[in-house]
Amino acid sequence: MSSAEPLGAEPVWIVPLHNHPWYDHVRLKRVFVADGTRHEVVLVDARKLLCCADRDNTDYVLKPVNEWHSGKVRGIREFLDPANPRIPQMPYVTVSTRRGPGLLGWLGLEREGVVAFRNGQHRARYLAEAGARWFPVEVHEREVTLLREVCGAADDARTAIRTSIDGATP
Repeated sequence: MSSAEPLGAEPVWIVPLHNHPWYDHVRLKRVFVADGTRHEVVLVDARKLLCCADRDNTDYVLKPVNEWHSGKVRGIREFLDPANPRIPQMPYVTVSTRRGPGLLGWLGLEREGVVAFRNGQHRARYLAEAGARWFPVEVHEREVTLLREVCGAADDARTAIRTSIDGATP
């Protein structure tokens, strides 16, 4: 998802939270903002993304938020608070596929997505727990199509996730 922005302005994604008593949305900005970074923003379905991330056997996979210690939960909640003047970066991921389980997978007929976090796994898991259905992540341009295929958000996510320039409300 991209937005037309004035030169030098940084877009901010406003992500609604549907199950969070402390605030009803978070703001996220891009990781790679310089021209030519070859990274793109993709809106993902929170459940699909975490399902693919749980398949990652090469990296660190976090426990569910309800199993985190209270200091970690409080810290991420304060970090994401929209009242905080610092706007957090969106999660940054990589995506690949592997053989699916069962006979069809072994025959090479079924594949499943695997997501690895480069940064932002705590943010992603907290957002999903707080009721975010969709949120933006950043991915290298060569993985955009695959990420949309395995974790892409529904079309109505584009109306739920708003963008603004430099934090101003649209």
